[in-house]
Amino acid sequence: MRTVTIGLMAVVTVLGVVVGMMWFDLKAMRDADAAGVEALAAARSMAPDLLSYDYRTIEQDLARAAGHTTGPLTAQYRELAATLGSKARAQKTVQTAAVVAAAVERAEADRAEILLFVNTGTVKEVPGKAEPQRQISQNRARFVMVRQEARWLVADLSTLIGTA
Repeated sequence: MRTVTIGLMAVVTVLGVVVGMMWFDLKAMRDADAAGVEALAAARSMAPDLLSYDYRTIEQDLARAAGHTTGPLTAQYRELAATLGSKARAQKTVQTAAVVAAAVERAEADRAEILLFVNTGTVKEVPGKAEPQRQISQNRARFVMVRQEARWLVADLSTLIGTA
């Protein structure tokens, strides 16, 4: 009888540990799902700022974009402002981006990878031509989103066609 009681206590203890581990795994999965939903919404709203600019307001556009970034990506936007500004003004380039679809690739409580499908419209003035050059393209971008305090920021941005 004593052996049965000890055996049952061991089984109950093991089951308690397994249930506890499963509860923590379930909590982590729920936290990741909630983070993915939040990061997805943030990425969709930030993408037009990060991928659009107008030659007339390019410094402000890139500064606004940098406000959605963190880490080395912030420095990259500052460098981009120094190099892209003169080129965009010379060609009188206006680029607009609209997110047409987005999905969570991977999510954890404070980090998520978001895949975005973006339609990009570019208008440039061409010397010697009365009509500006217009181009519409479909692109994909991946944003690595990180939660800092209460907001989501873009820590890395990569395009799957070309460079950003």
